[in-house]
Amino acid sequence: MKIALAQINPTVGDIQGNSELIGRAIDGARERGARLVVFPELAVCGYPPRDLLNNESFVETCQAAADRIGLGQTRGIGLVLGTPLRRDDGRIANGLAVFDDNAGVARYEKRLLPTYDVFDEDRYFVPGDAPVVVEFDGRRVGLAVCEDLWRGQDAGASARYAARPDPIEAYGRENISLLVAPSASPFVLGKHGKHRQIVSQTADRLGVPVVSVNQAGANDDLVFDGRSCVVAPGGRTIRECSAFEPDLIAVDTRGTGTDSPARVIDDERLLIEALTVGTRDYIGKCGFRSACLGLSGGIDSALTAAIAARAIGGDHVIGAAMPGPFSSEGSITDAYALAENLGMPCITMPIADAFGGHRSTLDRAFADLGRPILGAQRPDHTEENLQSRVRGALMMGLSNRTGAILLTTGNKSELAVGYCTLYGDMNGGLAVISDVPKTLVYRACRYMNEHHRSLGFARPPIPEPTIEKPPSAELAPGQLDTDSLPPYDVLDEIVHRRVERRESIDTIRTGTGFDRELIERVCRLIRINEHKRRQYAVGLKVTSIAFGPGRRMPVAQRWTG
Repeated sequence: MKIALAQINPTVGDIQGNSELIGRAIDGARERGARLVVFPELAVCGYPPRDLLNNESFVETCQAAADRIGLGQTRGIGLVLGTPLRRDDGRIANGLAVFDDNAGVARYEKRLLPTYDVFDEDRYFVPGDAPVVVEFDGRRVGLAVCEDLWRGQDAGASARYAARPDPIEAYGRENISLLVAPSASPFVLGKHGKHRQIVSQTADRLGVPVVSVNQAGANDDLVFDGRSCVVAPGGRTIRECSAFEPDLIAVDTRGTGTDSPARVIDDERLLIEALTVGTRDYIGKCGFRSACLGLSGGIDSALTAAIAARAIGGDHVIGAAMPGPFSSEGSITDAYALAENLGMPCITMPIADAFGGHRSTLDRAFADLGRPILGAQRPDHTEENLQSRVRGALMMGLSNRTGAILLTTGNKSELAVGYCTLYGDMNGGLAVISDVPKTLVYRACRYMNEHHRSLGFARPPIPEPTIEKPPSAELAPGQLDTDSLPPYDVLDEIVHRRVERRESIDTIRTGTGFDRELIERVCRLIRINEHKRRQYAVGLKVTSIAFGPGRRMPVAQRWTG
């Protein structure tokens, strides 16, 4: 049977716009001679709808849209469409509505509801309790949705379902010809291989092809890599869709050749593509047309600017160099070199006058309080943070006047330990690289330069001095990041183990051999800076555990184990 995989990029809550995407894809599938077209999980409303599901009439509007499409636009073709479904008891299911030739055929309710990391489906949905098989031209098609297939195996959460029936097992007794499994599975570095393995194992287990259709694009903090596929028993990939972008392909599931083998893509390229799509969709879906950011001449702002230029075009990204009393000459020249490489406008906004005015005001206030004035010795955190906050205020002014969204440039390593300033460099509407450790920032920048043409850059975008010079916030004379932090390869290993693997101090010590006092210091910094992360901009998730909705730590707490 010829099946179309409609890998679309829906916008959460845009029922009309999503319906139009779906309608066009149905027409395209029909033109390609497909007998059945399959869409991602919750395609009608977009994933994740979160608390929109609790709004009056939201689910009914979704169902009505699904019915309009299924009962009016499926002449001569079958349709499997993800949508929330209101059950007879009033509760909501994460479901599939199945139509054929402008008639309703069946409904399926997702049976395993992930509630871990960024997922909170138990909050909204009730699980289904039965398999569903539908027939198209005598071929029996089994239905599943996302977690029904993964069973948490892709995220190390399989124990959660130990007492639940395996939704796929039932299809082994149903004599199906095909399993169709729509999903909206967010991108995480390293997860695609696990997904492909699970799909292959399922095809082997059932002895039939598996059609996996994933969402593409991004909504808020989540990026979806698409890569929908049809896999035959034995693990052979019959066909695979594009990565991260919308795609529509028609596949004959009886095919014996490998039209599009599973592609192996470098982690650095996957990261760059994910951040590009996440930035493009966040900016566009939030209604912005341009972006701005501070260019320090450092590696983090360089990567953020390059991603933004890829996402919306360099001519839509405004860079601002903001030299202060301790800025090096290279920070300005490197900022302008980067902007030239990316085709960005760049302006200079010196902070000396504003910083001096703020310091003078504070000196008078401190004198009244009987406290030391600023700048009496080496600048302390008060004076360092003041410089950052002056820059933050200027960047917000630039954002307000131009209508450009301000991009923050902090990485995961700095955010983990609070090496950032509230209301200063943390200002902004999108934290592009907040889930990218510093060591990976360097890898991504080197990869960009080495593969610049295939990534769409006319020349290597990142100036070599930016990559080679030691990282520094330049808020004090001769300052280097290593004055306050351990080397980033050490810091990143501790952060990875503490945040993503949730290891104890003793386990980190055993696994790394690092000094215990150093580990305790880093873990303490992670703990006491939760309040900063609560006030950070939306960040794009690319690792298994990001700072955001998937990590819910208390602010006032004293656990140190």
